[in-house]
Amino acid sequence: MVGVAVGTMALVIVMSVFNGLEDLIRGLFASFDAEIKIEAAVGKSFEVDEQWLGGIRNIEGVAVLTEVIEDHALLDYRGNQMVGTIKGVSDNFLQQDRFSRGYFWGDTTLGTEKQPAAILGRGVAFFLSVNLDDFNVPLKVFYPRAPRSAGTLDPSQLYSSAILDPVAFFSVERQFDDEYIIAPLHFTRDLLNYGNRRTSLEVKVAEGYQIKSVQDQLKAHLGEDFLVKNTDEQHAGLLRTVKLEKLFVFLTLTFILAIASFNIFFSLSMLAIEKKKDIAILKAMGAPERLIRRIFLKQGALIALTGAVIGLILGYLVCYAQQSFGLVSLGISSAVVDSYPVKMIFWDFIWISLAVIGITLLASWRPAWIASRVDTVREL
Repeated sequence: MVGVAVGTMALVIVMSVFNGLEDLIRGLFASFDAEIKIEAAVGKSFEVDEQWLGGIRNIEGVAVLTEVIEDHALLDYRGNQMVGTIKGVSDNFLQQDRFSRGYFWGDTTLGTEKQPAAILGRGVAFFLSVNLDDFNVPLKVFYPRAPRSAGTLDPSQLYSSAILDPVAFFSVERQFDDEYIIAPLHFTRDLLNYGNRRTSLEVKVAEGYQIKSVQDQLKAHLGEDFLVKNTDEQHAGLLRTVKLEKLFVFLTLTFILAIASFNIFFSLSMLAIEKKKDIAILKAMGAPERLIRRIFLKQGALIALTGAVIGLILGYLVCYAQQSFGLVSLGISSAVVDSYPVKMIFWDFIWISLAVIGITLLASWRPAWIASRVDTVREL
């Protein structure tokens, strides 16, 4: 029973930690990504106009539509340079509950038409040594111009440049922190010379509407020329990896539990050997083989059920304590969360119970069969 209980408790804890990590990843990505993202199915960008955008805004369930221009650019601050990703967004970008998780320092603004501002990822700001208190030092952005047939000897004609005022830092996830800066759409449009082209559109769903239903409406409205992705689909590879890791950990711990169930097999086998005379007496009194098998299977079931119930309760208590008090820390001072995240899901408990009970009953079947084959005449 102790072996089954410990194995069950380990399964509950590990599965809940993976659920917590998956939920944390979703939450962090949702702080930066849109609920629904529209991209071109072929190519990097697509043309937009007000009439076409208005058709999307009029779709039921669309609360906020943000235009996005995103591309790589060279960033320069006090001579420190790096290649990052500039994400130009329309003014309603911050209306989509962005940066609701993670950390944020500074002003939630993208400046004005004449004096555009930028929100930098913490990794970008650290690499460039950006100081928000130094108002006199701008962030310079350089972008290569499209090659022309006529050559030029002036290097300044090979790229476009402009300046931004750094006003805030954000920290959501390292993938975003080390690469992105957020800038106004008009600034990015002019610097990158995109005109009416956009790399994507981001949609916030209105309250009371399901993301799936709005996504289906957008797909029907836009047709096959566009990809309409929800948050999970934008990072399908990473989430699929987490799910696969969870599956393989479940299978590994279940296999370990199956090995531990050999204790039940040997214990019941020894019991069948020790009780041969008692079994023979029962059979002499008229007990059928089916009854003998049932006795040993019930004993295996008693071990399985008792161990599973104790393990489930202990696993639940440990996960609840971790949720409430953060007993096990991540050991990273700059992490978004201080302790390991856990999330208990009802169906995990069901699958763990079925796996534990199934393995234990399977280990009990052979001893039960041996016990039912005792020769009454020989033993008596």
